[in-house]
Amino acid sequence: MAEAQAGVVIVGAGPAGLVLGNLLLDRGVDCVILERRSRAAVEGRARAGFLAAHSVRVLTENGLAAGLLARGRTHTTCRFRSERGEFTLDYAGLGRGEVHTVYPQQELVRDLVAEFLRRGGDLRFGVEAADIADGRVRVRAGADATGRYATGQYVAGRYVAGCDGHRGVGRAALTAQGVPTARWDHGVSWLAVLAAAPPSMPATGYALHERGFAGHMARTATVTRYYLQCPRGTDPADWSEDRIWAELATRMRTAEFGPLREGAVLEKTVVDLRSDVLESPGTGRLWLAGDAAGLISPSAAKGANLAVLQAESLARAFEAALLRGDESGLARYAADCLPRVWRAHEFSHWMSGLLHGPADAGDIDRDEARYGRALQYARLESLRTSRRHQDFFAENYTGI
Repeated sequence: MAEAQAGVVIVGAGPAGLVLGNLLLDRGVDCVILERRSRAAVEGRARAGFLAAHSVRVLTENGLAAGLLARGRTHTTCRFRSERGEFTLDYAGLGRGEVHTVYPQQELVRDLVAEFLRRGGDLRFGVEAADIADGRVRVRAGADATGRYATGQYVAGRYVAGCDGHRGVGRAALTAQGVPTARWDHGVSWLAVLAAAPPSMPATGYALHERGFAGHMARTATVTRYYLQCPRGTDPADWSEDRIWAELATRMRTAEFGPLREGAVLEKTVVDLRSDVLESPGTGRLWLAGDAAGLISPSAAKGANLAVLQAESLARAFEAALLRGDESGLARYAADCLPRVWRAHEFSHWMSGLLHGPADAGDIDRDEARYGRALQYARLESLRTSRRHQDFFAENYTGI
């Protein structure tokens, strides 16, 4: 069986793989993207939607931002609620004066797929990477495959980019080489709810409550993302629509601040907040980007933005290596990205501490619960009253 060849074999058609593929094609680098799921599944998966200024710049400068510039919504404020009241933080006027652009990830993915194909890129759906070794990806071809690749065939590249997520074969292949991982379990879980309901706040709302955190994330004019802190091991099936809306109303204090605009629940899943970072995101012929290189908790919406950052850096490094024989960019990849990755993790960890107090005192001492909740409100009060604290928040909230 003939072995297919490419300059870079990209495993995974999420934001990291698609941005990387588009940037490589634009630079004249031959690449192929292998994706185990169908195109419909890839383009329909609802995920995050907050794009930092850096991500918008990368997409705009490389001709990948037509959709988000036309349909994205600029967010400049976030709102905090607690038993002590409500306040709005206008972060666009703080820190570096940057904003968020909210554009649902599935729409961005659709744009990136269409542009990659328009540029003549080779994108194979229904082709699963079985393993990766020495620049060769052995594949399993599924029902959605186009027929170019058969099960058991190898697709070889001068380099392989593992962009196939936290549980993908890219990470498995790298960690099998002994690359260590730093990890943290935040001990918090969220019930993530996608509702066919218009936003009830102008942008993002964070509610602190003794029953646990609740979050409101505006997505589009007709769809809103909500989060409810829940016990580890929660089954989403236990949460009916009525229970979800009742708990959101309680934690978001609608009796005091006004009702939520309700709608049908489109999706509900449980997310365990965990983070990890590989000490090195690549070596030799295998390099990782996105969740494959490190998983970050969603408490500060940094995941997709780190994927764009790493894809941009890796594209430059592959271009230099393949077109000019200069591998110094690959040698610097970790040094170029990891400081900013760790900065994002530090802020995400800080946000987790701000949002999550001791929601259930059943397994801890009541005095410890009081202490933890008091610290939580002290952080919130400092954010409300200190301009220096607000500038720190704004710079890290919008930055990568």
